[in-house]
Order: sequence, then structure tokens, then C-alpha cells
Amino acid sequence: MSVSLQQARAGQITPPAPAQDTQVRGLIRRFGPTAVLDGLNLDIPAGSFIALLGRSGSGKTTLLRTLAGLDTAEQGDVILPPRRAVVFQEPRLMPWKRVWENVALGLPEGDARDKAEQALREVELSHRMDAWPLTLSGGEAQRAGLARALVRDPDLLLLDEPFAALDALTRLRMQALVASLWARHGMAALLVTHDVDEALLLADHAVVLQRGQIGMQLRIDLPRPRRHGSPEFAALRTQLLASLGLSAEEAA
Repeated sequence: MSVSLQQARAGQITPPAPAQDTQVRGLIRRFGPTAVLDGLNLDIPAGSFIALLGRSGSGKTTLLRTLAGLDTAEQGDVILPPRRAVVFQEPRLMPWKRVWENVALGLPEGDARDKAEQALREVELSHRMDAWPLTLSGGEAQRAGLARALVRDPDLLLLDEPFAALDALTRLRMQALVASLWARHGMAALLVTHDVDEALLLADHAVVLQRGQIGMQLRIDLPRPRRHGSPEFAALRTQLLASLGLSAEEAA
């Protein structure tokens, strides 16, 4: 049902609040004397897909954990949308709870199973909703972790190298699934990855961290679905690799 602006103004219907951008200003996070994040500034517009790259120790996961509320900032301002969800590299499923129960953790009991089933259907795993987590394959376990994030209807989806432990074919399938879910739900997404090709396949902006600050931002203006073989893809790949201190030959 469509809602007119006149109806909303008349108080007949309360329109949904507009999605909120994520803003980071002057963020500092130290471990001992080392500033892992050193006055970082970053914007994640509502509905955007950002890939976050950088060498090990550049602060990628520290930034993601701060945005998720799992880590605290020593200094700086962080403005976040109200609903956030995280998908980690490890699915972190509780082995003593069935798949649907893992997905429904924290939901009100009344309709928890129905909501879990709906989320599992979206990630093509509803046929395993009553299974035990230890019987799932690696790809299935990550789908369950993704469903657990989706069931919370997040405004910001945080992905911490969620495909790193998967085989190549499963990884491609999961990348395609995340791309379709992002497009369907319209949420913002931040993907931490070491994989330049993955960043170019999924994101519309790539951000490279260097010494706790943003070393480069690259707009990825490629039509979807994307293809590795296009000259435009190859040119952007070369730019990203160079920002990470690598050549195309070294990354091959």
C-alpha cells in the first residue's frame, strides 16, 4: 500500500524514519603506544556498499568492531544508525541450539521461529532450520550467520572477512548472495576484506587504510553483475593493488 505525503502530514500514518548515514570523525584507538586508528574520518552513506582494505594491522577489524559497538573509541565522534548487525569470519553458532534457534537469538519468543525461517529462506537454508550447527558445511554455516544478521533488519551490515575460510566455489556463491541481499534490503554494508577482486565485485566504494588513516578512496562505478575480464575491472584492480603496495603480477 502506498502512503501519500498528505496522509502522513495529517497524522494518519507515521512515515518510516529515513535511513541514517554512518559518520566517523577523528577516531583514535590505541593498543599500548601504537595508534591503530589515528584520527580516522569516514562516511558510510545509507544504502551504500563500502569495501575496507589494508595490510594486516592497518586497523580494519578494529574499525569494524568500533562500529559494531564491540570496541570503544578513545577519542573522536561516531554517529551510527540504530540497527546494526555483524557477520564474522567464523559463524560463531552455538552447537547446542538448532540452526533456527541460533538465527533467532535475542528475538521475542512469539514469532521468533517464523522470523528465523523467513531469514533462512532468504539465504536458501530453510531446509536446514532444524539441523544442528555441527552438521552444516562451511558455506551453510556462514549462510546461517548471515540469516542471523538479516533477521534483525539492520540499517548497517558489518562483514568481517566472512568468506575467507570458504573454498573458491562456495566463496563465489556467497559473494553473489550478499550482493543480492544488499540490493534487496537497501541497507548500508561495510565489508572488511583482503581480496581486491572481492571488493571490486561487491562494493561501490573501496577504502584503503594506511597507518590508521584512509590512504585512498576509490569509486567503483561498474555495472552489475560485474565481470573480472572487463578492461574497466582490470584498471581498477591495478589501482587498488598499487595502493596496497602490490603489482598485478605479484597478486596473480
